[in-house]
Amino acid sequence: MAKAMENYEAVLVLSTKQGEDAVKALIEKFSTIIQENATLESVDEWGKRTLAYEINDETEGYYVLFNFNSVPSFPVELERRLNITDGILRSLVVTRM
Repeated sequence: MAKAMENYEAVLVLSTKQGEDAVKALIEKFSTIIQENATLESVDEWGKRTLAYEINDETEGYYVLFNFNSVPSFPVELERRLNITDGILRSLVVTRM
C-alpha cells in the first residue's frame, strides 16, 4: 500500500557571505530538488534578517520558507542534502497540520 502524501514546510537560513547570486542559486537548487520529488506549493522569501546569535561567525542570514506535499520518505532525504550543502546555516523540516 502506497504512503499518503503529507504537508511539510522547510525553513532555511542561508549564508549571505557569498553574495546575492549565491543565495538565489541555493533557493533555485532546493526549489528544483523539491519539485522533482514532491509538489511544491509555495516559496516564501523572508529576506535578510539579523540572527539572534552568531552562526559560523555570521550575524545575518537570508530566510526562505518552502511549503510542499510529499511522501514521508522525502523529507529525510531533503534534510540530508541540506546538512551537507555549503551556504546553509540552519534548516528545519516539519510536518504542517
